[in-house]
Amino acid sequence: MTKLRLHLRQQSVLLLLLSLAFAAAVDRRISNHDGVAAVGDLWCVAKNNAEDAALQSALDWACGPGLSDCRPIQDGGICFEPDDLQSHASYAFNDYFRRHGSSPSACDFSGVAAITGLNPSLGDCKFPASSYASNGSFSGSSAGFGPMSADISSGVSRCRTLFVFVLATFFIALCVFR
Repeated sequence: MTKLRLHLRQQSVLLLLLSLAFAAAVDRRISNHDGVAAVGDLWCVAKNNAEDAALQSALDWACGPGLSDCRPIQDGGICFEPDDLQSHASYAFNDYFRRHGSSPSACDFSGVAAITGLNPSLGDCKFPASSYASNGSFSGSSAGFGPMSADISSGVSRCRTLFVFVLATFFIALCVFR
């Protein structure tokens, strides 16, 4: 009986250590390679339901007064293809977003843009990512023309997820020790 109890304790400790290692690996940033987003990477993109006229006005603003680097989406640029308004606006919006500290207020463009965790890069056209530094919750509304605020909510923060995972692992180990 003592051997069985010792064996169960060893398995529990091993399970706990593996769980902690897994939680640490999940929390660690991975590289952004070939369209795989790292944990916490964000992009500002054009909403797919935005009106073309509003999208074009916002793109004009981003590439003009907004001072986004729009050279890659010009004819012959690495991000010219696909040659459509949605793609070009997304690239310009993301550039503006990054240049302005990746704050939620830098990704709105009169309601035609939103923050996403899905990498919009396509082929050789790579959208540089921004990393969030907040708890992952963005909200707000906007009026006016330039970027004002984002209206997006993301899930539970990484820290909270890690805490829940470690807590669950602790309770599993506690049950096994009994």
